[in-house]
Amino acid sequence: MIESRSQITVRYAETDMMGIVYHGNYLPWFEVGRTTLLKECGFPYRELESQGYLLPVIELGVKYQRPALYDDTLTIITRLKERPSLRIHLEYEVRRGDELLVTGFTTHVFINKAGEPVRPPATLVARMQELFAP
Repeated sequence: MIESRSQITVRYAETDMMGIVYHGNYLPWFEVGRTTLLKECGFPYRELESQGYLLPVIELGVKYQRPALYDDTLTIITRLKERPSLRIHLEYEVRRGDELLVTGFTTHVFINKAGEPVRPPATLVARMQELFAP
């Protein structure tokens, strides 16, 4: 399993009139976690895209347990529990300190610029084999 942590501070624009984070704003935070995890593994999104790989979301889920509020400092924990194949599945937790606020997941598929499913880059496969080695 690979784990990454990212921190964000809730901006006023991300909240409603009650100071509670709008539910749709968690998805960009998942993206922050996902791109950070890949970058930490040596595969920044920009580099993957320049090599002709795209990773559209094909499935996602979110479970809201407690609200995040304006000016909270949040930690996005992103986990990759299985080596990617044609798909990559990531799980997320959003926490305020030790308090769990939101859990979720996204599943992505590797495609080329023509929109066709492709295998991930050989360098990514090799790196994932290293990271998931017992």
